[in-house]
Parts: sequence; structure tokens; C-alpha cells
Amino acid sequence: MGIIVKPIISEKMTDITDKMPNRYAFRVSLTANKIEIANAIEKMYNVKVVSVNTMRYDGKRSSRYTRGGLIKGSKPAFKKAVVTLKEDQIIDFFGNI
Repeated sequence: MGIIVKPIISEKMTDITDKMPNRYAFRVSLTANKIEIANAIEKMYNVKVVSVNTMRYDGKRSSRYTRGGLIKGSKPAFKKAVVTLKEDQIIDFFGNI
């Protein structure tokens, strides 16, 4: 499994990227540290990373009522990294569509 799982493209992150065009968020491996994340982003997108901020989220509990009874479970835990790039550098996620 790689360090970068997927980029986070949500309404909230789009607003942040509009205000600060050199910030991007990625869902990363739970065991990855900031140095590994920065190296992976630089290698994958050919940009210079200035800083990395990470956040860990616990899995949320969920339950639903079905015909067979109550089913309980949980969503998986994940780690998010907000990466700040050097000025005037961008990542184009939709460039090859």
C-alpha cells in the first residue's frame, strides 16, 4: 500500500484552495509521517512541498435497522494531510481528463 491513498476533493477543500491556491489535501496511510508524505507528493506531482499538516480521524460508529434486526459496525479510521506547496506551484488533478 502506498503512502498517498487519494486526493480529497470536497466542497470544503475547494473553498480552502480558492483562498490559498497552494494548499491541497490528501488521504494518506495511517503509518506515514510528514517527511514521507512530503517526499511522496514531490515525487508524484513534481512540485516543491513547503509544509505538511496531518490530522488523524477515528472511525465513526454506525448502526442501521433492518428486517433481520439491528446491525452495528464502524467506518474505518483515516489520516488526512494538508500540503502547502511553494509559491506559484499548482497540482492539476483534472489535467488529463
